[in-house]
Amino acid sequence: MSENEAVGSSGGLKPIAEGEWAGWSTWQSDAFEQRAGPFYERIDENGEMVSAFRAEPRHMNGAGFMHGGCLMTFADSALFTIASRELGDDRGVTLSLTGDFLDPARVGQLVEGRGRVVRAGGKTIFVEGLVTADDQPVLRFNGIIRKVGKKS
Repeated sequence: MSENEAVGSSGGLKPIAEGEWAGWSTWQSDAFEQRAGPFYERIDENGEMVSAFRAEPRHMNGAGFMHGGCLMTFADSALFTIASRELGDDRGVTLSLTGDFLDPARVGQLVEGRGRVVRAGGKTIFVEGLVTADDQPVLRFNGIIRKVGKKS
């Protein structure tokens, strides 16, 4: 079994077999993320976790750029993707999420979230990340996850 298959088979992730997102997985059991995104995740060629979605007109604000709330919602999702190995079989909640908006994202762009776990120990995981749109930085974020018990 490949790492992508392992990610796709655990914790409610559904692997995508065809189309633009073939090789990715999505949390179909998370109704909010499906409506907001949908958001996808996978392990890239370097073994790093990556989240992504395609910017659509419904993600834009009145000025025609991606709504900041959409970017922060995506960052919150990416936070958990980045920390998925440290979370293991535990559930978690976001304790803190901060973001610095760097540039606007536009319709049609591929929006990706990547990052690293800065520190993990006990019940707390600290993450830093970067959201890009067609490889250009649009949001830098930091978050803290608190483990709250095992997945059922």
